[in-house]
Amino acid sequence: MNAVKLAIGVAISVALLAALLWRVDPHLLAGQLASTHWGWALASGFLGIAGVWTRARRWRYLFPPGSNPPALFRASMIGYMANNVLPLRAGEIVRVYVVTRHSSHGGFWMPLATLIVERVLDGLAIVLILGSLFLVVPMPVALRWTAGVFLALDLVAVAVLAAAATVPDLCRRLIVGLTRRSEWLQARLMGIFERFVRGLVGVRTARHAVPIIWWSFLVWLTAALAAWTALFAARLDLPLVAAWAVLAFVALGISLPSAPGYIGVFHTAAVLALAMFGVPQPVALGYAILYHACGFIPVTLFGWILLLRENMSLGEARQQPAGARTEG
Repeated sequence: MNAVKLAIGVAISVALLAALLWRVDPHLLAGQLASTHWGWALASGFLGIAGVWTRARRWRYLFPPGSNPPALFRASMIGYMANNVLPLRAGEIVRVYVVTRHSSHGGFWMPLATLIVERVLDGLAIVLILGSLFLVVPMPVALRWTAGVFLALDLVAVAVLAAAATVPDLCRRLIVGLTRRSEWLQARLMGIFERFVRGLVGVRTARHAVPIIWWSFLVWLTAALAAWTALFAARLDLPLVAAWAVLAFVALGISLPSAPGYIGVFHTAAVLALAMFGVPQPVALGYAILYHACGFIPVTLFGWILLLRENMSLGEARQQPAGARTEG
């Protein structure tokens, strides 16, 4: 199944990248890249690293109070680096693995639960950004439908998390009812559910609400500034709203299956976003390549350095984490 998913992702990436390059004069694209303002490109790369740091800061508040999870920034950098070079978003498991190998508790399901909460929060933020853009920028009808579907899926995820956090007894009874014919499966699912519920303690802790909202705002502001400074690096004088549009389109685009590093889907999404601001495709593609590189190269290099300092390999991290074997 993983091989099929990988093949589909690579096929989508190749097809989208080929379609972009087919319609662009390579000489115009080369000229666009040659005119890069490298000072602004460096600023965009720095903001990319800062964005990972803000995510690590928010991640801390998704854990239960007093848990003091270790090495969150290191785990985040290594995880995002792994997403850039490994298929099937294996970096998410790598992030959990790095945290668990530093934790005296050794738990796997709690940090995994916090990552699921993080994804739901990010989904809500993307919908909010898109909703705001609808008010100031004419949006294609297809994108409005896409945003609606995305919102519906995110609301389902929120409902499931809310049920697990607020009415766990009802969820337990539901699990028992659905697995009454298999005691082994029932015990397994109940064990996973109990650990998952413990992983939701942080997000339902009242004093964590304000820090989570604050750091979520900084997460997306930093990302928007990285996209905006990349616009300056590409010699594009566009307002900040264009950076928010690029950010929202890219966030939707990378939710599709793709090759490692979101090749193709990232670039297509950025080109589509800039088309709404009248940017010609060769210029837009040059920007997409530059913006992708500003995030990809620093995060990959920094993450790799931290991986070496961890004295571990990505192959080791992709194995089933030790915490997953010892729990339940």
